[in-house]
Amino acid sequence: MSHPAKARNVVLVHGGFVDGSGWKKIYDLLRADGYQVRIVQNPTLSLEGDVAATHQVLDAQDGPTILVGHSYGGAVVSEAGNHDNVSALVYITAFVPDKGESVNTLIADPPPGAPVPPILPPVGGFLQLDRDKFAASFAGDLPADEARFLADSQVPWGIEALEGTVTRPAWHTKPNYYLIAADDRMIPPAAQRFMAERAGAHVTETGGSHAVYVSNPAAVVALIERAAG
Repeated sequence: MSHPAKARNVVLVHGGFVDGSGWKKIYDLLRADGYQVRIVQNPTLSLEGDVAATHQVLDAQDGPTILVGHSYGGAVVSEAGNHDNVSALVYITAFVPDKGESVNTLIADPPPGAPVPPILPPVGGFLQLDRDKFAASFAGDLPADEARFLADSQVPWGIEALEGTVTRPAWHTKPNYYLIAADDRMIPPAAQRFMAERAGAHVTETGGSHAVYVSNPAAVVALIERAAG
């Protein structure tokens, strides 16, 4: 697969329970290296809506763009990545659904002994994580005050987003890269490896929690810049 021209644009897509402000360290590092960076504030109400929000940002890019997704954001970029401006996909400890799959189908059968995310029963069609267990499951390598902030600023995650199925996975036709977080207690590392291998991704592995984009921004930026050529 030939690699396109070097990309100078990066679009970042956050996952469930959080918002785009978590990308601040990544944003600062990429900007310092000369990239134009945009952050999608996907509402996480439905997969279709989040793909539309991502397309709005991609429409405004002026050339080859690296599209980056964390966690549920991986489902969003798998669909939105078909956009003509996208030259490569980067998955940061993310879901990588194939055609007809959703996050819901990918988490339906966890490996024996895998940690179970502390997702509370849905209320009004939305999910949240147990605040008291948020740090241990999502952000185990962050300072306590940072983890608490993430827990207390949670964005309710719509069940329609969780159940949204990917129709045309862009990773079948575009170069893709995957950062495995070896200490993730939200998406088991074994599941990350399976999805990355299935997608034929260029894989990097680092220690880190599900919030590796906050705790180890240098590793994330290194992979994005590799994808950019």
